[in-house]
Amino acid sequence: MRWIRRNVVVVAGLLTLAYMILPNLVVMVFSFNKPKGRFNYSWQTFSLDAWKDPCGVADLCGSLSLSFQIAVWATIGATVLGTMIAFALVRYRFRARGAINSLIFLPMAMPEVVMAASLLTLFLNMGAELGFWTVLIAHIMFCLSFVVTAVKARVMSMDPKLEEAARDLYAGPVQTFVRVTLPIAAPGIAAGALLAFALSFDDFIITNFNAGSSVTFPMFVWGSAQRGTPVQINVIGTAMFAIAVLMVIGGQLVSDRRKKAAKP
Repeated sequence: MRWIRRNVVVVAGLLTLAYMILPNLVVMVFSFNKPKGRFNYSWQTFSLDAWKDPCGVADLCGSLSLSFQIAVWATIGATVLGTMIAFALVRYRFRARGAINSLIFLPMAMPEVVMAASLLTLFLNMGAELGFWTVLIAHIMFCLSFVVTAVKARVMSMDPKLEEAARDLYAGPVQTFVRVTLPIAAPGIAAGALLAFALSFDDFIITNFNAGSSVTFPMFVWGSAQRGTPVQINVIGTAMFAIAVLMVIGGQLVSDRRKKAAKP
């Protein structure tokens, strides 16, 4: 009992981590399965066939490419707009600033199905053709709030004396922003961009309402589940999980090296 009391936080953390990783491990294991029939829900035989031909299912890689394109452009748009909005909300005083601060959180608090239906109504009333551009506009809209929140938190923690020191040393507004303000705000901007990319790439509800005939990767997975889940979906999921883990490990290693180099 004493040991449990001393390590209850560690044990709870490990159990939570295992609970979160277990579905990913199942996906990883079944990416090496060779099912008998259409559904990849029970283990049959070990096979590397799906890994050798990840695009062997029609339209799978096409939908993956479309999701990647939308996520990249949505990330760029939301990051640029969100960064400017965050700086404006933190650095300037203007009318309706409080109301805008509150409205920024609405897309995060509102149920996705309500937002999706509202956007669909807007696009139909405008006579817009549903497809790539309507999905991109919708993704930028709901990713914007997350970017603003991440960048705003970083900007609020910045010490204004650093920028004042740069101006005292005869740095112009542009030079101060590029060499002082932007590097300090960069972690918040990067966090917002990564969050926007993940949310855009993974979104299904809003995309399904506004995609028209376009099919993104989450929509392809949902449609495949109705007819039979190909092993290649598990392969793509495993590859994406491995890339994300490697990026996190790489970032941690770089951070550790910088900390060691900064020590006297």
